[in-house]
Amino acid sequence: MEALVEEFMVHVRHERGQAANTQRTYAALLNRFVAWAAGRGLASARDVRSQDLSDFLASERARPAKKKGPGRPRKGALSSASLYAQVAALRAFFRFCLDEGFVKTDPTENLPLPRRWRTLPKSLSMEEVGRLLASPMPATPSGLCDHAVLEVAYASGLRLSELRGLRLEHVHLEAGFLTVIGKGGKERVVPMGRKAREALGRYLEAGRPSLVTPRSPALVFLTRRGTGFAHVTMWLRIRRMARLAGIERPFTPHMLRHSFATHLMENGADLRVIQELLGHASIGTTEVYTHVSGRRLADVHEKHHPRAKG
Repeated sequence: MEALVEEFMVHVRHERGQAANTQRTYAALLNRFVAWAAGRGLASARDVRSQDLSDFLASERARPAKKKGPGRPRKGALSSASLYAQVAALRAFFRFCLDEGFVKTDPTENLPLPRRWRTLPKSLSMEEVGRLLASPMPATPSGLCDHAVLEVAYASGLRLSELRGLRLEHVHLEAGFLTVIGKGGKERVVPMGRKAREALGRYLEAGRPSLVTPRSPALVFLTRRGTGFAHVTMWLRIRRMARLAGIERPFTPHMLRHSFATHLMENGADLRVIQELLGHASIGTTEVYTHVSGRRLADVHEKHHPRAKG
Protein backbone atom coordinates (compact mmCIF):
# COMPACT_ATOMS: atom_id res chain seq x y z
CA MET A 1 0.00 0.00 0.00
CA GLU A 2 2.97 2.32 0.49
CA ALA A 3 3.47 2.43 -3.29
CA LEU A 4 -0.22 3.15 -3.86
CA VAL A 5 -0.14 6.02 -1.39
CA GLU A 6 2.84 7.46 -3.28
CA GLU A 7 0.91 7.22 -6.57
CA PHE A 8 -2.11 8.81 -4.94
CA MET A 9 0.01 11.71 -3.67
CA VAL A 10 1.34 12.31 -7.19
CA HIS A 11 -2.28 12.38 -8.37
CA VAL A 12 -3.23 14.84 -5.61
CA ARG A 13 -0.27 17.06 -6.39
CA HIS A 14 -0.37 17.19 -10.18
CA GLU A 15 -3.91 16.36 -11.25
CA ARG A 16 -6.06 17.65 -8.41
CA GLY A 17 -3.81 20.61 -7.65
CA GLN A 18 -4.39 20.40 -3.91
CA ALA A 19 -2.65 22.89 -1.64
CA ALA A 20 0.65 21.91 -0.04
CA ASN A 21 -0.95 21.75 3.41
CA THR A 22 -3.64 19.39 2.12
CA GLN A 23 -1.00 17.19 0.52
CA ARG A 24 0.93 16.96 3.79
CA THR A 25 -2.25 16.21 5.73
CA TYR A 26 -3.30 13.44 3.34
CA ALA A 27 0.18 11.91 3.43
CA ALA A 28 0.35 11.92 7.24
CA LEU A 29 -3.14 10.47 7.68
CA LEU A 30 -2.72 7.75 5.06
CA ASN A 31 0.69 6.76 6.36
CA ARG A 32 -0.91 6.24 9.78
CA PHE A 33 -3.42 3.89 8.19
CA VAL A 34 -0.74 2.02 6.21
CA ALA A 35 1.29 1.46 9.40
CA TRP A 36 -1.81 0.24 11.25
CA ALA A 37 -2.79 -2.04 8.36
CA ALA A 38 0.70 -3.58 8.25
CA GLY A 39 0.31 -4.50 11.90
CA ARG A 40 -2.93 -6.29 11.01
CA GLY A 41 -1.32 -8.17 8.11
CA LEU A 42 -3.11 -6.09 5.44
CA ALA A 43 -0.35 -5.67 2.88
CA SER A 44 -2.55 -4.81 -0.12
CA ALA A 45 -5.37 -2.33 -0.66
CA ARG A 46 -7.39 -5.26 -2.06
CA ASP A 47 -7.30 -6.89 1.39
CA VAL A 48 -8.96 -3.95 3.15
CA ARG A 49 -12.64 -4.34 4.07
CA SER A 50 -15.14 -1.96 5.62
CA GLN A 51 -14.76 -3.62 9.02
CA ASP A 52 -10.99 -3.02 8.90
CA LEU A 53 -11.61 0.67 8.36
CA SER A 54 -14.12 0.76 11.22
CA ASP A 55 -11.55 -0.93 13.50
CA PHE A 56 -8.88 1.55 12.43
CA LEU A 57 -11.13 4.54 13.12
CA ALA A 58 -12.01 3.10 16.52
CA SER A 59 -8.30 2.96 17.36
CA GLU A 60 -7.87 6.51 16.06
CA ARG A 61 -10.80 7.73 18.14
CA ALA A 62 -9.04 6.50 21.28
CA ARG A 63 -5.68 7.99 20.30
CA PRO A 64 -4.69 11.13 22.27
CA ALA A 65 -4.43 14.29 20.19
CA LYS A 66 -0.98 15.69 19.66
CA LYS A 67 0.10 19.17 20.66
CA LYS A 68 -1.26 21.55 18.01
CA GLY A 69 0.44 24.87 17.40
CA PRO A 70 3.15 26.70 19.33
CA GLY A 71 2.39 27.00 23.02
CA ARG A 72 -0.82 24.95 22.93
CA PRO A 73 -1.26 22.28 25.60
CA ARG A 74 -1.73 18.62 24.73
CA LYS A 75 -5.42 17.71 24.75
CA GLY A 76 -7.44 14.51 25.13
CA ALA A 77 -8.81 12.15 22.50
CA LEU A 78 -9.04 13.15 18.86
CA SER A 79 -11.82 15.55 17.97
CA SER A 80 -14.59 14.75 15.53
CA ALA A 81 -12.95 17.18 13.08
CA SER A 82 -9.73 15.11 13.13
CA LEU A 83 -11.68 11.90 12.54
CA TYR A 84 -13.60 13.62 9.76
CA ALA A 85 -10.29 14.47 8.07
CA GLN A 86 -9.10 10.86 8.45
CA VAL A 87 -12.27 9.50 6.83
CA ALA A 88 -12.05 12.07 4.03
CA ALA A 89 -8.44 11.03 3.31
CA LEU A 90 -9.38 7.33 3.23
CA ARG A 91 -12.33 8.00 0.94
CA ALA A 92 -10.22 9.99 -1.52
CA PHE A 93 -7.50 7.31 -1.51
CA PHE A 94 -9.78 4.33 -2.11
CA ARG A 95 -11.79 6.13 -4.77
CA PHE A 96 -8.51 6.74 -6.56
CA CYS A 97 -7.64 3.06 -6.19
CA LEU A 98 -11.03 2.08 -7.60
CA ASP A 99 -10.78 4.49 -10.55
CA GLU A 100 -7.30 3.20 -11.39
CA GLY A 101 -8.33 -0.45 -11.10
CA PHE A 102 -6.19 -1.26 -8.05
CA VAL A 103 -9.25 -2.46 -6.12
CA LYS A 104 -12.51 -4.01 -7.32
CA THR A 105 -14.73 -2.45 -4.67
CA ASP A 106 -14.48 0.69 -2.54
CA PRO A 107 -14.44 -0.27 1.17
CA THR A 108 -15.24 3.33 2.16
CA GLU A 109 -18.49 3.41 0.15
CA ASN A 110 -20.69 2.94 3.22
CA LEU A 111 -18.28 4.41 5.74
CA PRO A 112 -20.12 7.12 7.67
CA LEU A 113 -18.51 10.47 8.25
CA PRO A 114 -18.25 11.49 11.92
CA ARG A 115 -20.49 14.35 12.83
CA ARG A 116 -18.47 17.53 12.61
CA TRP A 117 -19.65 20.27 14.89
CA ARG A 118 -19.31 23.69 13.36
CA THR A 119 -17.55 25.95 15.83
CA LEU A 120 -17.95 29.68 15.46
CA PRO A 121 -14.70 31.39 14.46
CA LYS A 122 -13.03 33.46 17.14
CA SER A 123 -12.30 37.01 16.12
CA LEU A 124 -11.06 40.23 17.68
CA SER A 125 -13.33 43.11 18.48
CA MET A 126 -12.87 46.30 16.50
CA GLU A 127 -11.40 47.88 19.63
CA GLU A 128 -8.86 45.08 19.95
CA VAL A 129 -7.90 45.35 16.29
CA GLY A 130 -7.47 49.09 16.76
CA ARG A 131 -5.12 48.51 19.71
CA LEU A 132 -3.16 45.91 17.78
CA LEU A 133 -2.64 48.08 14.71
CA ALA A 134 -1.90 51.20 16.76
CA SER A 135 0.66 49.45 18.95
CA PRO A 136 3.98 51.35 18.70
CA MET A 137 6.67 49.51 16.76
CA PRO A 138 10.31 50.46 16.16
CA ALA A 139 11.07 52.14 12.84
CA THR A 140 13.53 49.38 12.02
CA PRO A 141 13.29 47.16 8.92
CA SER A 142 11.84 44.35 11.04
CA GLY A 143 9.47 46.73 12.81
CA LEU A 144 8.20 48.08 9.50
CA CYS A 145 7.78 44.50 8.30
CA ASP A 146 5.79 43.52 11.38
CA HIS A 147 3.47 46.49 11.04
CA ALA A 148 2.90 45.81 7.33
CA VAL A 149 2.14 42.15 8.05
CA LEU A 150 -0.56 43.11 10.57
CA GLU A 151 -2.13 45.77 8.37
CA VAL A 152 -2.23 43.54 5.29
CA ALA A 153 -3.52 40.54 7.26
CA TYR A 154 -6.47 42.48 8.65
CA ALA A 155 -7.14 44.61 5.55
CA SER A 156 -7.18 41.68 3.13
CA GLY A 157 -8.06 38.61 5.22
CA LEU A 158 -5.11 36.57 3.95
CA ARG A 159 -4.25 33.15 5.35
CA LEU A 160 -0.86 32.86 7.05
CA SER A 161 0.43 30.76 4.12
CA GLU A 162 -0.73 33.47 1.71
CA LEU A 163 1.06 36.19 3.68
CA ARG A 164 4.24 34.13 3.68
CA GLY A 165 3.96 33.37 -0.03
CA LEU A 166 3.09 36.90 -1.18
CA ARG A 167 5.53 37.95 -3.92
CA LEU A 168 6.56 41.40 -5.12
CA GLU A 169 4.83 40.93 -8.46
CA HIS A 170 1.58 40.26 -6.59
CA VAL A 171 1.53 43.75 -5.05
CA HIS A 172 -0.20 46.58 -6.92
CA LEU A 173 0.14 49.47 -4.50
CA GLU A 174 -1.07 52.30 -6.72
CA ALA A 175 -4.13 50.36 -7.78
CA GLY A 176 -4.68 49.24 -4.18
CA PHE A 177 -4.97 45.48 -4.55
CA LEU A 178 -3.09 42.21 -4.17
CA THR A 179 -3.07 39.16 -6.40
CA VAL A 180 -3.27 36.20 -4.03
CA ILE A 181 -2.47 32.57 -4.83
CA GLY A 182 -4.67 30.59 -2.45
CA LYS A 183 -5.51 26.96 -1.79
CA GLY A 184 -5.15 24.67 -4.78
CA GLY A 185 -3.25 27.36 -6.67
CA LYS A 186 -6.44 29.39 -7.17
CA GLU A 187 -5.83 33.06 -7.87
CA ARG A 188 -7.97 35.88 -6.54
CA VAL A 189 -7.77 39.66 -6.36
CA VAL A 190 -8.07 41.25 -2.92
CA PRO A 191 -8.24 45.02 -2.31
CA MET A 192 -6.29 46.86 0.38
CA GLY A 193 -7.39 49.91 2.32
CA ARG A 194 -5.43 53.14 2.57
CA LYS A 195 -3.70 52.35 5.87
CA ALA A 196 -2.58 48.93 4.67
CA ARG A 197 -1.22 50.46 1.44
CA GLU A 198 0.67 53.08 3.43
CA ALA A 199 2.18 50.55 5.86
CA LEU A 200 3.17 48.22 3.02
CA GLY A 201 4.59 51.11 1.01
CA ARG A 202 6.75 52.27 3.95
CA TYR A 203 8.08 48.76 4.45
CA LEU A 204 8.87 48.23 0.76
CA GLU A 205 10.61 51.59 0.51
CA ALA A 206 12.45 51.89 3.82
CA GLY A 207 12.46 48.41 5.36
CA ARG A 208 12.74 45.58 2.88
CA PRO A 209 15.81 46.92 0.99
CA SER A 210 17.82 46.62 4.22
CA LEU A 211 16.73 43.00 4.68
CA VAL A 212 17.55 41.85 1.15
CA THR A 213 20.63 39.70 0.54
CA PRO A 214 21.94 38.33 -2.79
CA ARG A 215 20.12 35.07 -2.05
CA SER A 216 16.81 36.58 -0.92
CA PRO A 217 13.67 35.35 -2.71
CA ALA A 218 11.22 37.75 -4.35
CA LEU A 219 8.87 37.40 -1.39
CA VAL A 220 7.39 40.56 0.09
CA PHE A 221 8.01 39.74 3.74
CA LEU A 222 11.54 38.81 4.78
CA THR A 223 13.18 37.89 8.08
CA ARG A 224 16.22 39.65 9.53
CA ARG A 225 18.38 37.12 7.63
CA GLY A 226 16.74 38.03 4.34
CA THR A 227 14.90 34.73 4.01
CA GLY A 228 11.22 33.97 3.69
CA PHE A 229 9.31 33.34 6.89
CA ALA A 230 8.79 29.82 8.14
CA HIS A 231 5.20 29.18 9.24
CA VAL A 232 6.02 29.02 12.95
CA THR A 233 8.26 32.12 12.81
CA MET A 234 5.55 34.36 11.39
CA TRP A 235 3.00 32.71 13.71
CA LEU A 236 5.06 33.60 16.77
CA ARG A 237 5.87 37.12 15.54
CA ILE A 238 2.18 37.97 15.14
CA ARG A 239 1.26 36.43 18.48
CA ARG A 240 4.03 38.40 20.22
CA MET A 241 2.69 41.64 18.72
CA ALA A 242 -0.77 40.79 20.03
CA ARG A 243 0.61 40.35 23.54
CA LEU A 244 2.48 43.68 23.32
CA ALA A 245 -0.84 45.30 22.34
CA GLY A 246 -2.38 44.01 25.58
CA ILE A 247 -4.52 41.25 24.07
CA GLU A 248 -4.46 38.74 26.90
CA ARG A 249 -6.98 36.15 25.73
CA PRO A 250 -5.85 33.18 23.61
CA PHE A 251 -4.85 34.52 20.20
CA THR A 252 -3.91 32.98 16.87
CA PRO A 253 -2.93 34.81 13.66
CA HIS A 254 -5.94 33.24 11.91
CA MET A 255 -8.13 35.38 14.16
CA LEU A 256 -7.14 38.37 12.00
CA ARG A 257 -8.68 36.61 8.98
CA HIS A 258 -11.81 35.84 10.99
CA SER A 259 -11.92 39.46 12.20
CA PHE A 260 -11.69 40.70 8.60
CA ALA A 261 -14.70 38.60 7.58
CA THR A 262 -16.73 39.19 10.75
CA HIS A 263 -16.32 42.97 10.62
CA LEU A 264 -17.28 43.03 6.93
CA MET A 265 -20.42 41.03 7.73
CA GLU A 266 -21.31 43.24 10.69
CA ASN A 267 -21.05 46.31 8.49
CA GLY A 268 -23.37 44.97 5.82
CA ALA A 269 -21.09 43.32 3.25
CA ASP A 270 -22.68 40.77 0.93
CA LEU A 271 -21.93 37.14 1.78
CA ARG A 272 -20.89 36.33 -1.80
CA VAL A 273 -18.38 39.19 -1.75
CA ILE A 274 -16.89 37.92 1.50
CA GLN A 275 -16.65 34.43 -0.01
CA GLU A 276 -14.72 35.83 -2.98
CA LEU A 277 -12.40 37.88 -0.78
CA LEU A 278 -11.63 34.92 1.48
CA GLY A 279 -11.12 32.54 -1.43
CA HIS A 280 -13.66 29.99 -0.16
CA ALA A 281 -14.64 27.38 -2.74
CA SER A 282 -18.06 26.91 -1.12
CA ILE A 283 -20.50 29.51 0.18
CA GLY A 284 -21.25 27.07 3.00
CA THR A 285 -17.81 27.72 4.47
CA THR A 286 -18.47 31.46 4.50
CA GLU A 287 -21.96 31.15 6.00
CA VAL A 288 -20.51 30.59 9.46
CA TYR A 289 -19.96 34.36 9.64
CA THR A 290 -23.71 34.95 9.42
CA HIS A 291 -24.01 33.08 12.75
CA VAL A 292 -21.28 35.26 14.25
CA SER A 293 -23.04 38.41 13.09
CA GLY A 294 -26.40 37.13 14.33
CA ARG A 295 -24.95 36.38 17.76
CA ARG A 296 -23.59 39.92 17.99
CA LEU A 297 -26.97 41.37 17.01
CA ALA A 298 -28.61 39.31 19.74
CA ASP A 299 -26.08 40.59 22.29
CA VAL A 300 -26.69 44.20 21.23
CA HIS A 301 -30.47 43.69 21.40
CA GLU A 302 -30.29 42.21 24.88
CA LYS A 303 -28.01 44.98 26.10
CA HIS A 304 -29.93 47.96 24.71
CA HIS A 305 -33.58 47.03 24.23
CA PRO A 306 -35.66 48.11 27.28
CA ARG A 307 -37.77 44.94 27.30
CA ALA A 308 -35.10 42.41 26.29
CA LYS A 309 -34.44 41.25 29.85
CA GLY A 310 -37.02 39.66 32.10
